[in-house]
Formats: sequence, structure tokens, C-alpha cells
Amino acid sequence: MSNTPNTIVAMENAPAADPLMEILARQREEVHKNRIPDFERRRERLNRLRALILDHRDKLVAAVNEDFGGRSPSETEILELIPVLSAIRHARGHLKKWMKPKGRPVDIIFWPSRAELRHEPLGVVGIISPWNYPVNLALSPLCDALAAGNRVMIKPSELTPRTAEVLKELIGQYYEQSEVAVITGGPDVAARFSSLPFDHLFFTGSTAVGRKVALAAAENLVPTTLELGGKSPAILCNDFSVEEAAKTLSFGKFINSGQTCIAPDYVLAPKDKVEPLAEALLAQARKRYPDLSDEDYSAIISERHLSRLKAMVEADKAGGARVMTSGEAPEGKMAPTVMTHLPDDAAIMKEEIFGPVLPILGYDTLEQAADIVHQHGHPLALYAFTKDAGARETILNELISGGVTINGTLAHIAQESLPFGGVGPSGWGAYHGDAGFERFSHARSVFRVRGLRSIELFGPPWKGLAKRATEILMRR
Repeated sequence: MSNTPNTIVAMENAPAADPLMEILARQREEVHKNRIPDFERRRERLNRLRALILDHRDKLVAAVNEDFGGRSPSETEILELIPVLSAIRHARGHLKKWMKPKGRPVDIIFWPSRAELRHEPLGVVGIISPWNYPVNLALSPLCDALAAGNRVMIKPSELTPRTAEVLKELIGQYYEQSEVAVITGGPDVAARFSSLPFDHLFFTGSTAVGRKVALAAAENLVPTTLELGGKSPAILCNDFSVEEAAKTLSFGKFINSGQTCIAPDYVLAPKDKVEPLAEALLAQARKRYPDLSDEDYSAIISERHLSRLKAMVEADKAGGARVMTSGEAPEGKMAPTVMTHLPDDAAIMKEEIFGPVLPILGYDTLEQAADIVHQHGHPLALYAFTKDAGARETILNELISGGVTINGTLAHIAQESLPFGGVGPSGWGAYHGDAGFERFSHARSVFRVRGLRSIELFGPPWKGLAKRATEILMRR
């Protein structure tokens, strides 16, 4: 069902001087003029996005570094710029195929008619991006939305103001405001942005804010995609090397100082491997980050967030938890931290950590480990370390998550051929590759009648041929 009537009402009732609504109205006017951009127009818009990144690589990296108060240029390039470039390359290579109408089978009683599915642009898409990967998580969904033929408005996080301003400046250089617009501002602007009558609203961020965004969008019946988070577990099985698991867990957890939505949030390990794993993790952390004052180790985004992390750790330490760190962190940073022997009501297990703190819990059986995961809702990501096919299938069959990487961390998000998204409390909807193209498209059913309109032959009056046809069709 179209939300156009609601859109019209919302625009008519909007304040006279509402700059956000004015931009939305301008973009919607362009949608009406050219509702379905052709392949060449879409590819050209993707090419501009690629040029924006390549031409201003240093400027984007510097902006992120400034917002974080210290973040490795290589980390930003590898985790932010390269994924967007990969998404653009994948979209350009598959776009023509995605845009083609797809034939669908027709029931024999309707032959020789034809059915097809057309993926058409939704119109104007709103994107609310978070602070932890402020370039990637703004431009990756933009790539998918442009590939699908939409106009886009982006609201970056106010917690990364320098990156937001640079994105606004660069987008303004490479796109008309009627194509793509970046809106900057604080929470009040974000709240207003969430209430706009978009054709689709895409949000990446915390579950708490996601609820508010969904409620605001519901006022105009705006469909949403919510990319949230949750407590993503890692399960170490008995057959897997502690040292090998520590290598990949330390990478997935401590990169960007744990400020990653799919970072391992806690580890479940056989009880006799809890302490060896803790020591191996710290050894890997020291190897990867020998000097925590170096730019290779990212700062925590804000003093408020850092205080939150420290408070949780200190509360559990007072409750009997063992807390181990890889070293002393300078101001604005938090050292890689591993926790064991957690109290039953551990603060660190009550919410998503989103920092370089990794609790390890012991288990006796895989069933017990699965029960612990179930207690924390459906996570955005799940990691399992095992070479045993039976254990792997038990974990996959027993647990629900947005995505899974086996014997590694984070890797599933980097596959443009796989949809990325949450389930239940970790979000809904998915994007990346063809999933992103479909997310920002309307799958329109088209049926072309050819030959006799056979179904009409069986219509009223409901007797004779209609009754005989009904009996035949009921027995098929």
C-alpha cells in the first residue's frame, strides 16, 4: 500500500519554514519528473560516489580521526572506505541484472498470460547513520539506495560532527541537493528527521534509539530498516585451538576499541579453557597494540561513553569478577580488557558493551551455552569456533542471529553477496548487494493478460460451468 496520501497530508500540515520538509519536497518533485532512472543514470551516480571517496580519501580519514580524538588512518581506510568502494563495485557489476524484470510462473488456468516482477525505486529514502563508523554506515546504504534509483537524505550522528560536516560538504560538491542531501544537527534535528514522511527510513544505531525512530516513522506509516546490535556471542568449542580463537577474537573485539556493532560481546568457553583463553587474548592484544598511546589503537568516542564502560567494569570487579588488561591506557582510551569469574548479576552482561571489554563465561555443554545465548535475545552476529560439523550444525540450528561467521569474526559483513541485518531485538531488514537493492525497491507485480480471460468464463451466474470448474479446481 502506498504511503503517498499520508505524505501529502504531512507536507500540507508542515510548518511554513521547515528546511527539512523543503528538501524532501524538492526531491519528491524530481521523483515525479523521473520516477525510474535508467541504468546509465544510476551507474553515473554510483561513479560519483566512488570519485568522492577516492578524491577526498585524506579529508575523510582526517575528519574521523578528529572526531575520535585518535584513530588509525589505516583502520578508517580498511573498515570504512574500502567496504564502500567494494559495495559500489559490486553494485555496478550487477545493476543491469538487478534492474531487469523477472518472469514468474503462471498458473495453467491463466495461460498464455504472463507474470513478471519489477523492482522500482521507492522514491525518497532517509538514512540515519551512527558515530562508530560514520563514513561507512552513511555511504554504504547510500550506495544501495542510489543503485535502486532513489533520492536520499542523510542525517549523520552529532557525535561525529567533523565527519558530518565533511560529508555534507563533499556530497554537496558531487550531487545536487535534489539527488542527495546531508542534514547536520543535534538530537532535535534527528527527531525531526525521523518524523519526515519518507518512502523508507534506514537507521543504524542503538536499540533504545531504534525504538524511538520506529515510533516516529510509524506516525506516517513509513517502512523502516533498523540495524541495531545486542550482545553478539562467540562460542569456543572443545575441539578448537585456544590460540587460534584468541587471534581472531582479539581482532574482532579490539579493532576500533570494540566500538563495532558486530564485535564479539562475550565469549562462551569450556570451563577448563576460560583462563587459558583469557591469557591468550591478552597476549594477542599486547602483540597487536604494544603501545596503547599509538594511533593504531583507537580512542573511545566520548568521555561519557568511556565513563560508562569503566563504571560497568568497576561494578563487576567489586562483585568478585577478575579483571585483566593488556596495559595502561592514556587519557581518552581504554585498554583491552578481559573479564572472568563474573558475578551472577554482572553489569557487563546486562547491555551491549560497545567497547574493548570482553567477558568470558564458562560452560559444561553446548546446550548450556545455547541457554545463555537465549537469555540475551537474538544477537546481530554469532561466532562459533569449531571444526566439528556436528557441533557447528547444533549451534546454527539452536541459535538465531542476524548473521554468522564460523571460525572467524566480522567476515560475514564484508561479503556483498550476503545480506546484512538483524533479527528481532537486533533489528529488521537487511542490505548489501542485491539485498540492499531490493530493500530500497518496490517489488511490483505485473500480470499481462493474453488470450482468453479464462477465470472470467467461470464467473457469475454461479452455476453450470462455474460449478463444474470449481469442483475440478478443488481437486487439483
